[in-house]
Amino acid sequence: MYRLVTAILTGAALFCVSLLPATAQNSTGWIGTWTASPQPAWQADFPIPLGFPSNYFRSTIRQVARISIGGRKVRIVLSNEYGTQPLKVGAAHVAITTDGAAIKPESDRALTFGGESSITIPPGAPAISDPVDLTVAPLSELSVSLYFPESAAATTMHWDGHQTAYVAAGDKTGEAELKPDSTQTQRVFLSGIMVDAAEGARALVLFGDSITDGDGSTIDGNDRWPDWLAKRLQEAGGTPVAVLNQGISGAKILSDRMGVNALARFDRDVLNQAHADTVVLMMGINDLGWPGTGLAPSDAEPTAEQIIAGYKQLIERAHTDGLRIVGATLTPFGEAFAGSPFEGYYTADKEKIRLALNDFIRSGAFDAVIDFDKAVVDPAKPGHIKAEFDKGDHLHPNAAGYKAMAEAIDLGVLAHQ
Repeated sequence: MYRLVTAILTGAALFCVSLLPATAQNSTGWIGTWTASPQPAWQADFPIPLGFPSNYFRSTIRQVARISIGGRKVRIVLSNEYGTQPLKVGAAHVAITTDGAAIKPESDRALTFGGESSITIPPGAPAISDPVDLTVAPLSELSVSLYFPESAAATTMHWDGHQTAYVAAGDKTGEAELKPDSTQTQRVFLSGIMVDAAEGARALVLFGDSITDGDGSTIDGNDRWPDWLAKRLQEAGGTPVAVLNQGISGAKILSDRMGVNALARFDRDVLNQAHADTVVLMMGINDLGWPGTGLAPSDAEPTAEQIIAGYKQLIERAHTDGLRIVGATLTPFGEAFAGSPFEGYYTADKEKIRLALNDFIRSGAFDAVIDFDKAVVDPAKPGHIKAEFDKGDHLHPNAAGYKAMAEAIDLGVLAHQ
């Protein structure tokens, strides 16, 4: 009941499992297999460009997502959370991806919403499609195609998609070989894909910032640390474990900008995920890094104690809802963004805060710890990421670094307790 009330009050939660029919034989309702946390599109005064159209009027966008666990039925979740006007979706399709913008024609399924081929989503609301029969394998890629017959302002997005999306004029939702007029790497409106939940299936939510979101990974490479973790869990066998990446690049514990703060989005992104029993928290580096840079020139530097107070709140809220919460240490950021417009992201004083935060994360306050700091630090240069793991900005790991992070995780820490 707590989750249902929260979803109604916020108008932003995806839904509660109790609202969803169990339609598959031997299933226990529905479970997320992929997520992208919604963000508001920022204004032109922010120094990072959005990089995608402001409106998708009479256009189709095809977005590709690699799912974590498989199923025999599929449904999607859309979001108009940050919209100020109703969003009309004229047509929606889901299919298995073959390559780029191409899909397997025999897998193409037209989606409905309450039995209708189109839906108008009110401002602030999500929408969930009806189920379709489509057998999808774990770790496979699905294409979701959306057509907007009217003005569709891109106010709700996920900026660091790190996956090519394809935009074409007109309704091209059912085309097997979509020929795009443009491409982008940001996601719009699509916030989730669900499958029918196998008996005992559970979800693991990864709640973080750009290092969870995958900045530094390969575009279309599916080599973020959550991707590598999903692969490890699949290879381990046993009961299916969905990996839900709820990272937002630029995310912070205490304040907004590239998405709302962690305390504000915790219900939507973590507590309201069906079958979730564990959350991994890796966030806080932007809280201490942004102030005094071009990202937040006027913001005051928070203390370690203020960020830790935020951690403690998330721990209490997870436990109140019956979830385990695992703390992941903050990775090294020595000389991050040196010589760039974001100079000052790293300072010696900020490093002291990072070390204090990691001390707290390792202190036993969380149910368990994943020590990503130790996985990627240069032992010859404490406080700095290994060169072979560095994207190049001295903050974000590259694909090799993300693989090292995933391989450093003791899967027993994430097992059902």
